[in-house]
Amino acid sequence: MTEPVDHPVGPYADQETPDLRGPGRYLWWLVTRQWRRVVAGALLGSSWMICLTLPPYLLSRAIDDGLRAGGRSALVGWVAALVGVGVLNAWLAIMRHRTMTRVRLDGAFRTVRVVVAQATRLGAALPRRATAGEIVTIGFGDVARIADTLTVTGPGVGAVLSYAVVAALLLTVSPLLAAVALLGVPLLAVLVGPLLGRLQGAESAYRDRQGSLAARFADIAGGLRVLNGIGGKDVYAERYRRGSQELQAEGYRVGAVTSWIQALGVGLPTLFLGAVTWLAARMAAQGELTVGELVAVYGYTAVLVVPVSFFIEGGYDVSRGLVAARRVIRFLSLEPDSTVREASSAPLDGPESPSVLHDPESGVEVVPGTLTALVGARPSDSATVIDRLGGFAASAATWGTARLDEIDPVQVRARILVADNEADLFAGTLRDVVSGSRDRDDEALRRAVHAAVAQDIVRGLPTGLGSVVDAQGRNLSGGQRQRVRLARALLAEPEILLAVEPTSAVDAHTEAVMASRLRTARSGRTTVVTTTSPLVLDRADTVYYLVDGSVAAVGSHRDLLDGQPGYRQLVSRGADDDGSVPVGDGVGSAPREATS
Repeated sequence: MTEPVDHPVGPYADQETPDLRGPGRYLWWLVTRQWRRVVAGALLGSSWMICLTLPPYLLSRAIDDGLRAGGRSALVGWVAALVGVGVLNAWLAIMRHRTMTRVRLDGAFRTVRVVVAQATRLGAALPRRATAGEIVTIGFGDVARIADTLTVTGPGVGAVLSYAVVAALLLTVSPLLAAVALLGVPLLAVLVGPLLGRLQGAESAYRDRQGSLAARFADIAGGLRVLNGIGGKDVYAERYRRGSQELQAEGYRVGAVTSWIQALGVGLPTLFLGAVTWLAARMAAQGELTVGELVAVYGYTAVLVVPVSFFIEGGYDVSRGLVAARRVIRFLSLEPDSTVREASSAPLDGPESPSVLHDPESGVEVVPGTLTALVGARPSDSATVIDRLGGFAASAATWGTARLDEIDPVQVRARILVADNEADLFAGTLRDVVSGSRDRDDEALRRAVHAAVAQDIVRGLPTGLGSVVDAQGRNLSGGQRQRVRLARALLAEPEILLAVEPTSAVDAHTEAVMASRLRTARSGRTTVVTTTSPLVLDRADTVYYLVDGSVAAVGSHRDLLDGQPGYRQLVSRGADDDGSVPVGDGVGSAPREATS
């Protein structure tokens, strides 16, 4: 089960933890969260369907009592009753629809809320636990199907009751006709039951394939420029085309089963209507039924079409809802990365003063107030060390005298910031994107933008800091996005900043300026960067050279150039033997890597 939301707000402030023991239990949890509304919908739906059986009875009495000699007053009375029932039924239908719409919306919003809360709970583990396509499929498809399933709680209950009422009314007319009508439900279960089982299997395969295809599309769209640059667009397009064709084939399977279910939903009630009407007509011709009773039987059977159709439609909706609920609880059952050890006592407080960060697995030790650089042949090795030092991966890393995973994670997040070079940029004005969750004055924004060498971005946009940035910074180049991320990290002013490749997408001259200003902006505070750029490394107080994730050497950039051939080869990147690097065209010129 997922953990409850700590601070629920809004109309669902009383929300409890959802029941994740199975798709059926999750749907029942949605019902119990709004049981008063569901009961009201069931009562209205039942009343509406039961009232549908009254017009045939009133019509039969009007025929038998009102059309005989001297029966004018009886005819008027029965017609007035018929009109009154019609008005009542119209009102019940309106109220039933309004109530069930609220039931559906409540179920949809509750599901969206717990999904969003779970996404927040997973945090940095979300991209590793679920694909973007899966989240999109849940948000746009599964939520709607779950909401539709809750309709069964209203008309579905009414269908059962009205079916029983029709059977009782037919029993008063003819036990034979009642028996024929009662055979409908068992026949329905025999014919539709196996199809609903097949539908669940086909829907599950279709939804899984749909999610994976949506994820592939998101990957292609996000990396289209890079794919064009390396010539891989056609390869990925062909994979997407094959996946789309497979999804189409699954869709045909679902459609085939669905068409049979819907055909039975229309055909079975019609067969009932024809069989009962034929029997009633024969009985009327033989004098066993009056003309009014014949009309009543026809009306009862016609009304029976509604609950029978609801049986089939409800079964269809429940089958699809179970598939959707299974996907939702699969997502809600995911667990975030475990970075805090189980302990009997309360979490520890962080050190009162700046303290050493130490990762025993790699041997990296970060001294407070210094600029430390991590260099590894594999960028993932350096990034993994950052994850451990930032508390995003389980480890024995220490902060001061305490293990990092024993310290209150709220304090860790408040004082240690991991700045990923691929961190999300949300849509909004440039001011909001850089400011993050806190309001900042213009002077603080100016300093952060200057330190990140992002002035040209502000000047180049139509209204400066007030200009709109698209989601993920799609209207910015790769180098511009990187500098915006750095400006946001610097503006947060964390006690410890752990930055992953903060200058990898800019030209050499911009990189040199960024390195200088980063050191100045973070003077006296602890900063760790992962990089292989000699321009940044030359500004670092301490450089750790990692081989296979462990420290192979430590020292200044110049010392490692002189004493470590592997380090010198790794960071040279075409530089001269003395370690100097040609300077680029200037701030904002073409990026060194194809990231735009």
